Amino acid sequence: MHGAWADSSSWNGELAELQRAGCAVRAADNPVENLTTDSEKVAAFVRTIPGPVLLVGHSYGGAVISNVAAEVDNVVGLVYVDAAAPAVGEPLSALDGSTSVIATKPASELFEQVPGTPDGNTNLLLTQNAFVNYFGNDLPKAQARRLWASQTMAATPAIDTPSRYAAWQTLPSWYFISTGDQIITAESELAMARRAHSHVTVFHGGSHLTLVSHPKAVTAVVGKALSTLLAAGR
Repeated sequence: MHGAWADSSSWNGELAELQRAGCAVRAADNPVENLTTDSEKVAAFVRTIPGPVLLVGHSYGGAVISNVAAEVDNVVGLVYVDAAAPAVGEPLSALDGSTSVIATKPASELFEQVPGTPDGNTNLLLTQNAFVNYFGNDLPKAQARRLWASQTMAATPAIDTPSRYAAWQTLPSWYFISTGDQIITAESELAMARRAHSHVTVFHGGSHLTLVSHPKAVTAVVGKALSTLLAAGR
């Protein structure tokens, strides 16, 4: 499940690695409109998948999988990749960390606002400077600029809606944490991982888009989760 200001192509590297290994894998669309309705839409898709499912979420996608897994009965584990894992009642906006650029930089430097959604909310796009220098700062500049140009909008309710569920309370989870993440800080992710009793992998360096820049490292954690669940008969 991809995050805000991205799309399912974020997972292209991981998809290639997992398909080569013979895994059945899908990268679902994430509307990034409202955490509650986004989760309901993704849950409807997950219900169409036969057999056990391991959900993997990046960034805002972590909040989505935390809710989806509580709404369906075939999810057996969760993998968070530089992601948010909110508790019940927490919005994504409370989980970036005190040293995140989201918390320390003026909104005018980070976001372009696109008004006029049917429900009166505002859509947000990352500015080119924010995307290249904070969001995907370990990517080649030309690649980061291409991703900036093709980013999808994120509606403010996606970021501000409190989470209804916290499936990590009852499901095994794995957490991939990049020390170079400037959007959701490593410290914030580690705190969320500890309260979820997740299996933690710390990647030294990277960015908020380590899933794009280092897909093999991310895939290795997904593989560990799959192997553990298979060995446990899940």
